[in-house]
Amino acid sequence: MEIKTVSIIGLGALGILIGNHLSSRMPKENLRFIADEERIKKYKKDMVYCNGIPCDFHYVTPNEDCKPADLLIFAVKYSGLQDAIQAVSKQVGEKTIILSVLNGITSETTIGQTYGMDKILYCVAQGMDAVKEGNQLNYHNMGILVIGDGEPGIKSDKTIRIEEFFKKMELPYEVDPNMKKRLFSKFMLNVGVNQTVAVFNGNYKTVQEEGTARDIMIVKTLCTGLKY
Repeated sequence: MEIKTVSIIGLGALGILIGNHLSSRMPKENLRFIADEERIKKYKKDMVYCNGIPCDFHYVTPNEDCKPADLLIFAVKYSGLQDAIQAVSKQVGEKTIILSVLNGITSETTIGQTYGMDKILYCVAQGMDAVKEGNQLNYHNMGILVIGDGEPGIKSDKTIRIEEFFKKMELPYEVDPNMKKRLFSKFMLNVGVNQTVAVFNGNYKTVQEEGTARDIMIVKTLCTGLKY
C-alpha cells in the first residue's frame, strides 16, 4: 500500500523541517498539520518560515473529519505528547503507520498504548542543525531519519512502505536492523553531551576538547549505558 497522505502534529524544529521538505514534493491537501483553532489562526497570521521562506502548510483541527493518514508523525515536545495523542485520533486508521521523532526512549511505547504497537515504527532523528526562534526555522544540515522495527533483524512491511516513501520524497533516511539499540545510543549521547554542555555553558566543541567537561561527558554517557 503506497503512502499518499501524511499528517504531522507539532510545528517545532523537526515538524517544520520535515513538513517543509515534504510540502514541495506532494499535493498540499495530502500533507496535514494538526493544530487547534487558536494555533492555526496564529500560524496563518504570522506565518511559519523555513530558511527565510514562508511555508504554505495545510492545517486541520483535531475535530475535523477526514480519512485516516497513511503516515502520522509526532513532532511535539514530550510535555505535549499526551495532548497530541488525543488530538490525532481522527488521523489514525487500520493501516496508519506512526513515527515519533521525539528524543528519548519512551514515546513509542506511550503512543502505542493508545493506538497499538503494531502501528509504531521506531525512529531516531539525527544530524540536524535546525534552530527555531519564534516562527523562524533555519538549518544547513537536514540530517537523517533512522527507521526500523522493534525486534532486531526484522524488516516489516511498515519499514518497506516508509523506505519506499522516503526514497520517493528524497528524504534522507537509514534503516537500522537494531532500532532499540539505536534509540538507547542517542539517549546516552543526549544525557552525556547535552547536560554537560549546559552545565559548562558551552557548545558541542566544549566536550570535544580535552579537559574536565569532556571527562564528565564520558562518565555520564558510560553510566547511562550501564543503567540501561
